[in-house]
Amino acid sequence: MTRILPLIALPLVLAGCAASGTPQAPGEKPAPAAAYMAIGTEPGWTLEITPERLTYAGDYGETKIAVPNPGATPAANGEAYAAGRLSVAIEHRACSDGMSDRRYADTVRVTADGKSVQGCGGAILPPDTLAGSNWTFVSIGGTPVTADRPTSLAFDGTRLSGSAGCNRFGGGYTAADGVLTARQLAATLMACPGPEMEQERAFFDLMRAPVRIAFPSDGTLLLTGKDGKTAVLKRVI
Repeated sequence: MTRILPLIALPLVLAGCAASGTPQAPGEKPAPAAAYMAIGTEPGWTLEITPERLTYAGDYGETKIAVPNPGATPAANGEAYAAGRLSVAIEHRACSDGMSDRRYADTVRVTADGKSVQGCGGAILPPDTLAGSNWTFVSIGGTPVTADRPTSLAFDGTRLSGSAGCNRFGGGYTAADGVLTARQLAATLMACPGPEMEQERAFFDLMRAPVRIAFPSDGTLLLTGKDGKTAVLKRVI
């Protein structure tokens, strides 16, 4: 059995997420700078850059190099690091990892012991369109979702569908000019244990009013209601 959820049209503005700084209290130590991460495939490698070190794992983890961070020097449309066995060139140019449709802000070339590899790094870029994207829930209303039952939210060319932890739901949608309009969604009527029902109810409550959409640099999808309540989802690649 299914029920029709009384959802109003949902204008979702497709927008980036701007970071806001928090004033530092007198005498308070500054927060540590976030590490810069880069990855590559065929062969698989990772690079982490912190203020102190450059840490590289190449050839699917067989090659490992950690050296002090020598500091960045300006390069063509980016930065470069030269640290003996390891050199890094970061170009601020969009990059695909070659294994999925995930895109990153930077193209990164690493030379380790004379062997060069190329991959992607920096912020994860938002998808060009919701159509064809698939997500799972991380939290709803500020509460992490339970791991007992799978969750999902998928968009194709004309419909959205998914589960917030209990019932399956689905319905039509259109997306144009940065606005997503969802039609009435039909959901099954299965009863679930308390936590799953509560997180599902919180999601449906969130979607009964206009919801802003943003893509933070960590690659998540953030839905925010007019009352400030949110749902956070991560991309399924």
